[in-house]
Amino acid sequence: MEDEQHFFDFAAEVGLTKHLGGLEATEELVELCHIDEGTYVLDVGCGAGATPCFLVRRYGCRVVGVDISAGMIERSRERAKREGVADRVEFRVADAQDLPFEDHLFDAVITESVTAFPEDKQGAVDEYARVTKPGGYVGLNESTWLKVPPPPEVVAWAGQDLGASVKPLTSDEWLGLLEGAELRAIVARTYEINVRNEARGIIRRYGYGGMLGVFFRILSLYARNPAYRRFVKETREQGVVPENLNEYFGYGLYVGRK
Repeated sequence: MEDEQHFFDFAAEVGLTKHLGGLEATEELVELCHIDEGTYVLDVGCGAGATPCFLVRRYGCRVVGVDISAGMIERSRERAKREGVADRVEFRVADAQDLPFEDHLFDAVITESVTAFPEDKQGAVDEYARVTKPGGYVGLNESTWLKVPPPPEVVAWAGQDLGASVKPLTSDEWLGLLEGAELRAIVARTYEINVRNEARGIIRRYGYGGMLGVFFRILSLYARNPAYRRFVKETREQGVVPENLNEYFGYGLYVGRK
């Protein structure tokens, strides 16, 4: 648990979060959830705020971003100020399994690489559905086992890359969660992981200027924090991409309508 806390604490401090499929996956999720200028969106597990700020800039919609990490919410608010959208996006600390919102509030609720973490995944998806208006959409971009059972080296790589407590599901299991929340008109699209494309996607999402800031924060954290240096060393030791990764591990876009 301590290592997991370090993982997200470090990510919050450097201001970087990963979403499988990059910005292209976010754009596809937006299309599937019919998000436009008139949409009120909740982004659960917003991380450093990249997606909420992108949604406001690109689509002009209203967005609330929540994350369980106070550090991530601080980074999100800083990003919104830098990008000139602080008056159009709100950020709050909240748990995906206990959202502090009334029923039937949002037109769309989205998550990106978030729902694979809670133990009670059905409880989390039920919460997404609860705060969604009738006729609204719940959209997930989540890590997915394309083939089971995955070998140990693939499980280890996924845990190293996404966080030690990540527990991907199969496409059928993700669909089962949406159905369990009584959502209908369900869409499922699965994709293999391309490690090079994932790296390019991070640059596209944050921009070269943003990545430069992340790089300097990483150097600063590395210089002053022994725990982070240990984390980097362990990550390097476990970081070899398994040859059979694409056969077993990917991500999926799963969208249901209330």
